Amino acid sequence: MSSDAHPRRRSTDRAPGSGTRTVSLVLTARPGGGDPGPALDLLLDQVPASVGEVVLVGGPTGEGRARPGLTVRGLGAWDFERGDIPHAGLLAATGDLIVLMNADGSMSPHEIPHFLHYLESGYDFVKGSRFIAGGEVADHALVRRVGHRALLRVARRLYGQPLTDLWYGFCAFRRSFVDLLDLREDGVELGAELVTHALHYGLRVAEVPSRELPRRPGPSPARTVRDGTRILGTLLDERPHNALSRLTHGHGRRYRGSPG
Repeated sequence: MSSDAHPRRRSTDRAPGSGTRTVSLVLTARPGGGDPGPALDLLLDQVPASVGEVVLVGGPTGEGRARPGLTVRGLGAWDFERGDIPHAGLLAATGDLIVLMNADGSMSPHEIPHFLHYLESGYDFVKGSRFIAGGEVADHALVRRVGHRALLRVARRLYGQPLTDLWYGFCAFRRSFVDLLDLREDGVELGAELVTHALHYGLRVAEVPSRELPRRPGPSPARTVRDGTRILGTLLDERPHNALSRLTHGHGRRYRGSPG
C-alpha cells in the first residue's frame, strides 16, 4: 500500500497550532538500572515547556509535579508478565503528540522541540538518528555496528526507505496513530517495532539528528543476538507484498546521499 493511499495518513492535514496541541513524554526506566532518583529529577528539569505530561514506566508509582504545568504519572514496575516492552506507557499517554525516550540519561529532552517541529510540519512519525550529520553515538560495539548495518540493508530493500538508524528508541508521533502502530508485547525492541510498523502502514517518516549521551551506570540492556533476530523477524513479517522480489534481485531503490 502506498503512503499516499493510506486512509489515516495525516501528513497533508493542517498541523495544530502550538496553543492547541498537547504533548506527552513517555519515559522508560529499564529494570536493573538502579534507582533513577537524582538522574530522573535532573532529566525532568530539562523537559521543555511544550510538554505537559510525563508518563514514567519502570519508576515510582503515583502522580507528582516536576515544575508548574508538568504532570508526572508513574505506572510502577516493569511488568514482565506482559513482555519487556513498555507499551502501557504509550497507551496511557493523553497528549495529541507522543514523544518516547529512555530515562537512563542517554537521550536529551533538549532535542524534543526538534522532533515536534517535524510533526507540526506534516510528518507522521519522527525518529532520532545517531548516524546522520549532527548525530552522535556514545558507545556502539563492533558486533552491534555490524548487525545494525546488516539489518539496515534488509530494511532498505524491503521498504525502499533511506533509513540510517533502525533501533534507536527516541521518536515522536501523533497519538491517533497508537492503535494503527499495532504494538505487540512480544519482546521485539520497541524502537524497531515502532519504525517497522510505521513503514508498513505507509506513515511519512522523518529522521532527525540525535546525540546519544553516556547512559547512567548500570547493566546494559543490549542483547545483540536476541534483539537482532527478533528485529529481523519483525522486518520480514511486516514487509510489503512486493518486497521479497526486490530483496532477492537487488532492485532496492538507491538514494543520493544515503549511507551504504
